[in-house]
Amino acid sequence: MTDLSEALKSTAAAVTRQLDDLLPQIGGPRGRVIEAMRYACLGGGKRLRPFLTVASARLFDVRDPRALRVAAAVEMVHCYSLVHDDLPAMDDSDLRRGQPTVHRKFDDATAILAGDGLLTEAFAILSEPATHKDAQIRGELTRGLAEAAGARGMVGGQQVDMSNERNELDLDGITELQRMKTGALIEFACEAGAILGSAGPEDRGALRAYARDLGLAFQIADDLLDVEASTEQAGKPTGQDAAAGKATFVGLMGKKRARIRAEDLVESACGHLDRFGEKAGLLRHTAQFVVNRPS
Repeated sequence: MTDLSEALKSTAAAVTRQLDDLLPQIGGPRGRVIEAMRYACLGGGKRLRPFLTVASARLFDVRDPRALRVAAAVEMVHCYSLVHDDLPAMDDSDLRRGQPTVHRKFDDATAILAGDGLLTEAFAILSEPATHKDAQIRGELTRGLAEAAGARGMVGGQQVDMSNERNELDLDGITELQRMKTGALIEFACEAGAILGSAGPEDRGALRAYARDLGLAFQIADDLLDVEASTEQAGKPTGQDAAAGKATFVGLMGKKRARIRAEDLVESACGHLDRFGEKAGLLRHTAQFVVNRPS
């Protein structure tokens, strides 16, 4: 896993530099929302989703500068979702990545605007020729991210998560919820590299299938961390789902069965990468990392 650890760190640093360049500081009254956007994006994190974009792009020999722009757009959307998730009207969290959440650091209104700014800026990045010279590919990336982030994806999943029916979901219901809320953006992050590389439908389908299994394994591991890790270890409040009476994979399956299910999903995810041979080594190790990560 040493190679993966080094690749994650290297890519995270490159994505952070890209975000820093894409969100330059400015003066004046407008500077406050830029400062909040930068605070949300530049304050650490695993950068898992952007790493998946860069790693999948390398399967098709896509140059890193293009992949990093798409990776930064993916991370902006992810960070926007965290900013809004943490708001008092949603999860009401005070801590994210070991630091005060954006609405605590600034204020509720600025946090809302910062999330809005990150979301819209992501699409501006994808639309620019620097991302890809082919307008059709830029359009495909834009559409893919919109679908992953919108009502059929992340936003739809967030609404289900906040609904009155949330506490009564069975395993199928939780699986569908997490496929939208967490999995859709992970799926786009993986397929984005194939889109950049003009890959064929079989390759794109294999990456989508890998991402679907990976996203579900990620969420099961997240549920396990929520009951096993401390707030300090996780960098965010833990135990909130159980306190709210929300149905989770761990709550319905128990820790042992949930862990076995996550490991089975990792095996399945890796199987979808067979067509790429040794070039997909980092993606295979990423799937194993997801279920064993400490936070």
